[in-house]
Amino acid sequence: MREIIFDTETTGLDSRDDRVIELGGVELVNRFPTGRTFHHYINPQGRPIHAEAQSVHGISAADLVGKPTFAEIAQEWLDFTEGAKLVAHNATFDIGFLNVEFGRLGHPVIDNGRVVDTLALARRRHPMGPNSLDALCRRYGIDNTRRTKHGALLDSELLAEVYIELIGGKQAALGLDSATAPARGRENVRQIEIIVIPRPSPLPSRLSEAEREAHAGMVSTLGEKALWLKVAAG
Repeated sequence: MREIIFDTETTGLDSRDDRVIELGGVELVNRFPTGRTFHHYINPQGRPIHAEAQSVHGISAADLVGKPTFAEIAQEWLDFTEGAKLVAHNATFDIGFLNVEFGRLGHPVIDNGRVVDTLALARRRHPMGPNSLDALCRRYGIDNTRRTKHGALLDSELLAEVYIELIGGKQAALGLDSATAPARGRENVRQIEIIVIPRPSPLPSRLSEAEREAHAGMVSTLGEKALWLKVAAG
């Protein structure tokens, strides 16, 4: 099973008018990171970046000069995500922006059946919150000290760790075997065979004779239907 954990950064909050300016994603196969990533800064083609948005992600118009347009990276993204589930935090926001960008290119909208929203997962698992990405990193002990600003690739990498915790923790990776593990991880998969050798003779009882007599005396008070009598007879 392939999953792409992804994130976007945008010029603002309105998907109808604003544009995607950064798109990043990481690949999981059977909930195991393969090391494959996708990342591009994207030229918004003259759309200004709102000050509120820039304060969040730190990307300026000058940073995007000479970067490819969305049309120029669209096919690469489609190839990277083909056949995979798409996992995002507050996925409605990110999918909404991607659908508008692809709509400008005449491409069909993304099937909602492919989308997993980790914010919805977190709200079900931790209904009292908070459930921001930073809060979930703190909850699960994930190091997010590099996250001084939002960034599509860094946030995708952090979200991948959070997602594994949300769906059951790192033990999910222990279910991998050599037939299902991605090629990059097979060299780290080991099979351990444990051989149990039977004892040549049973261990001697640790009960003293006084303890045996005390137990027999207690059993004699239980009546003829006592289970201990059946055990002794067996």
